[in-house]
Amino acid sequence: MDNPKRVIIDCDPGIDDAAAILMALGSPELRVEALTTGSGNSDVDNCTLNALRILEAAGRADIPVFKGVNNTLTGHPPLLAPHIHGEDGLGDYGAGAPGIAAQERHAVYELISRVMASPGEITVMSIGRQTNVALAMSVEPSFASAAREIVVMGGAIYQPGNVSPVATANIWGDPEATDLVYRSGAKIAQIGLEIVNIFEISGDQQRRVWDAATPAAKMMRAATRFHNRAYLRDNRLDSPDGVKYADVSPMAYVIAPRLFDMRDLYVRVETRGDFTRGQTVADLRKNATETPNVSVAMSANGAAIAELWAERASRV
Repeated sequence: MDNPKRVIIDCDPGIDDAAAILMALGSPELRVEALTTGSGNSDVDNCTLNALRILEAAGRADIPVFKGVNNTLTGHPPLLAPHIHGEDGLGDYGAGAPGIAAQERHAVYELISRVMASPGEITVMSIGRQTNVALAMSVEPSFASAAREIVVMGGAIYQPGNVSPVATANIWGDPEATDLVYRSGAKIAQIGLEIVNIFEISGDQQRRVWDAATPAAKMMRAATRFHNRAYLRDNRLDSPDGVKYADVSPMAYVIAPRLFDMRDLYVRVETRGDFTRGQTVADLRKNATETPNVSVAMSANGAAIAELWAERASRV
């Protein structure tokens, strides 16, 4: 495809990250230039190993991986999700050690270097916590204006949260970082639970990917078993053989924005509330006075997103 969109995927693999990365690699609309890692679904060491495993299984060892920070922006240990992703972040299916290694340079400095070298050209897919991106903005204030767009996976405007009544995992895990990013002046798209909750990848769509029988498909199938059981246990699936990969939704937005209905809103993140920490607070008033700072996905074609994943992931 002519002039594919240049992207860096800042991630915390994670089973749903794996699904989104494979979707990106199978999409000619995108050119994945690097993966940067942080903590979230597992600690940063496991997440970095998983990023390498995903690329190796996909035959894309040419894409470099850079390890980022483990603790939050305020220096606290990360809050992890082994109940959803397993202790290793990939469903504990026994993935072997990757045959490729991460780069020596720190993810924050690599983000700065790449974005500042190509102002207005690189989309940062921030599908984990926002810690690496927030630190990049703190070190280089021009980072915010130099990024083409920062796509955030997380947030809930009308939907309840998934780790608290009002907060989503990626925001709740480091709300100070997300609030810094939202106040930065960058062009930001928030793809949150308004979208994640409306699409489910069916058993038939999964089998189309599994039938490809590639190393990437085999890895994804093995990891998905854990994810499916966790979501069934939490009563989060419509069908017992379905799956919800949350990070597929922001990747679909970057590939096919026509599938999404976006609304520009003023959004801040609650960082101090005893019961509301991590909530994305949007000003929905008709007489709102603050300038919108985030383009929020309010609805989307869920069936088309699920089909897009099956089509693209089966190519890798």
